Amino acid sequence: MITIKQAKTKSELKDFIKFPFSLYKNNKNWVPPLIADELESFDKTKNPAFENAEAYFYIAYKDNKIAGRITAIINWKEVNDQQKMKVRFGWFDAIDDIEVTKALLEKVYELGRKNNLEYAEGPMGFSNLDKVGVLTEGFDEIGTMITWYNHPYYASHFEQLGYVKEKEYIESKFPFSNVKPEFFEKANELVKRRYQLSPLNFKKTKEVMPHVDKMFDLFNESYASLSSFVAISDKEKEYFKKKYISFINPEFIKFVEDKDHNIVAFSIVMPSFSEAIQKAKGKLFPFGFLHLLKAKKQSKDVLFYLIGVLPEYQNKAVTAIIFKEYYETFKEKGIINCFRTPELADNAASINLWKHFNTVVHKRRCTFRKEL
Repeated sequence: MITIKQAKTKSELKDFIKFPFSLYKNNKNWVPPLIADELESFDKTKNPAFENAEAYFYIAYKDNKIAGRITAIINWKEVNDQQKMKVRFGWFDAIDDIEVTKALLEKVYELGRKNNLEYAEGPMGFSNLDKVGVLTEGFDEIGTMITWYNHPYYASHFEQLGYVKEKEYIESKFPFSNVKPEFFEKANELVKRRYQLSPLNFKKTKEVMPHVDKMFDLFNESYASLSSFVAISDKEKEYFKKKYISFINPEFIKFVEDKDHNIVAFSIVMPSFSEAIQKAKGKLFPFGFLHLLKAKKQSKDVLFYLIGVLPEYQNKAVTAIIFKEYYETFKEKGIINCFRTPELADNAASINLWKHFNTVVHKRRCTFRKEL
């Protein structure tokens, strides 16, 4: 017998968060979340995403054992401003029992129908900076701290239940040895002279902080044209500033300024924390933070997390400046492998940025949609 219970208390939410730890216990490619970080993300008093969203957390039980989990979400900014009559679902995990998956998704449909929404889509989080997509290729590759990993049967469950693919994402990788500076060195100097631009580099996190709000403003502008984009609010900027910037080596954050010191482009690269978080087993204390600190300083693998260019500077080779700065930093740090986090498969402009690096697509993921 399958029963569904809403997780409301801190203890119940911990059960919700910890379920994948047993589901993927012997999987060497699953990267656990940080439990305290997940709890904070689900706290309506701490995560500003709940200003524009509502979410309900459900746990499935089969024979009195936890068999699955799901979050049903409505992003009201998306519904009201963009007229996308969608109920989201995320943080989905389940044993290989389609009846468990079906029972969990019914809670999503209930929320959608109650609010006169037209379709369900997921997996996705509260906002555009949350994790997205169910993995469909690349199960033999280690996950990252900013993506979900899942068993191959997840996509099969969705398809059997009448879902169709909605958005497709690709993840690519390339060795740093593939980077040939001659492809961007000449453009770097030309673009700097023509548009009076200059790079802005950092050595300490405290040097980055005064620029972060402007960076998120630029992020909102540069991604506004994407159909799936929901802008980040001022409170979300503060939240993500605290949540992510401290994790990042400040030397991996690059800005490009115009002559008046306005930011026209930015990029954030993160050291790979995958193996460090696996060793931490989801806990920062007593020793987990040491693994993360070591990875922050010593990881030889990096993830291109975000890159944004003001619309008026797009197609003007401004990224040549960013790539030149990263080339010098990565060479100095002895970086070996470069990874790109999920990008929409139809975002040709973004994908075209990497044409000279001989990238290899090593993972694919997608969101699934079903009409209510």
